Amino acid sequence: MPAPPDPSVKRLLPWMVAVAFLMESLDTTILNTAVPTIAEALGVVPLSMKAVLSSYTLSLAVFIPVSGWMADRFGTRRVFASAIALFTLGSLLCGLSTNIHVLVGCRILQGMGGALMVPVGRLMIVRTFERSELVRAMSFVSIPALIGPMLGPVAGGFIVGYFHWRVIFFVNLPIGLLGLALVYRRLPDYRSERVDKMDVLGGILFGCGIGLLSYILEVFGEHTLGTGAILGLFALSLVLLAGYFRHALVDAHPLLRLGLFRLRTFRSAVIGSFITRLGAGGIPFLLPLLYQVGLGYTPVQSAFLLMPQSIAAMALKPWMPRILGHFGYRRVLLANTIIMGGAIALFATIGTGTPVTLIVVLALLFGSVASLQYTSMNTLAFADVAAPEASMASTIASTMQQMSLSFGVAAASIATAIFIPDRFRSHPGELLHGIHRALLVLGAMTVLSAVVFRELKPGDGDNVSQHGEEAGGE
Repeated sequence: MPAPPDPSVKRLLPWMVAVAFLMESLDTTILNTAVPTIAEALGVVPLSMKAVLSSYTLSLAVFIPVSGWMADRFGTRRVFASAIALFTLGSLLCGLSTNIHVLVGCRILQGMGGALMVPVGRLMIVRTFERSELVRAMSFVSIPALIGPMLGPVAGGFIVGYFHWRVIFFVNLPIGLLGLALVYRRLPDYRSERVDKMDVLGGILFGCGIGLLSYILEVFGEHTLGTGAILGLFALSLVLLAGYFRHALVDAHPLLRLGLFRLRTFRSAVIGSFITRLGAGGIPFLLPLLYQVGLGYTPVQSAFLLMPQSIAAMALKPWMPRILGHFGYRRVLLANTIIMGGAIALFATIGTGTPVTLIVVLALLFGSVASLQYTSMNTLAFADVAAPEASMASTIASTMQQMSLSFGVAAASIATAIFIPDRFRSHPGELLHGIHRALLVLGAMTVLSAVVFRELKPGDGDNVSQHGEEAGGE
């Protein structure tokens, strides 16, 4: 590993990484308000668009495990640049897609780029900044990245309302070129002197198991496969994943080092994050459907109703070090998780007569608690991880996060479909009822993650939060 970077690198690195985070977050949120329009253009029902959203996050989950190994082997600068280039190419091809199957394939290509881009960027932050600076550095990186979620829904609604939906993907091109330009200016190039051989067998077992499980969730309720076939594929996916876990326990250098889960803070943060995002991961998919299909708002109006979430998230970021330093991770995560689940359930009260002001207030509440939740979990994961394990910890945390987001979209779609008699011929009232019930289910799932955080002790995470509390008063 190279010598510690000079102060100028510490000032520039968060902005460089933020460009990559901005590109990924913009791509995700800009698509949400366009789901009904793209579905109509491609000749599919809106709920079928879950494949376009979940295929991207699934691709991230499948390919993220190799990101840490590639960064250690080839260096963070080269891998980061390659990831941005691949993501930008995938965006171009998505904009040229002619049917939903091609679009899903190109989204997978985007995911391959994002699988290297985001965790390697996070890894550079973790290796550059001291533990006492981590909360502030992570929060700072997230502030510019939140421009994407804030502008994404509005831009998506504006594009499909006044231009063509393909332009949604083309906006990534200039951002990607800017990112490539920044990569080769003062970006630190971390790599390991000794790199173990890649765990090919583990990658096959894990990737095939997760991919097959996601496919089962994707076709569940579509009537394209019989019950027997679905149960058989589900059993096969469990066998593959069980095979990987057994392999990881006996292999000297597994793809994902499960021994890190012996650390209480890492275990609580990663598993709690997984369950939390199973519930919250479907919200960006359901809310545009709620506003546009259920309530009849235009894409632009729907986008403005989503915008307060990002405004609240960005406004709270500077206060997070003080909040975590004062209350501690255990109390924050226990209380905030329950509030977050309750906020999701409150979206189920939104109907045709709900005042817009009330919708905005609820969006501000959800944006605030979600931002605090994600920052807390992301930083707690590295509280007790030794420096040599930082790459593996970043890989595992990112993989579990993207798996939960992919499964969260599928869970939201399944929950909605269960409560809709016939989603191909249902009227807006029936769809609104189904979305309401689905939101209640997702809120309950989010609250469940509070059980995981109960194992935390009062002093857990103090080494990454106390400095932030002191700095917050400066």
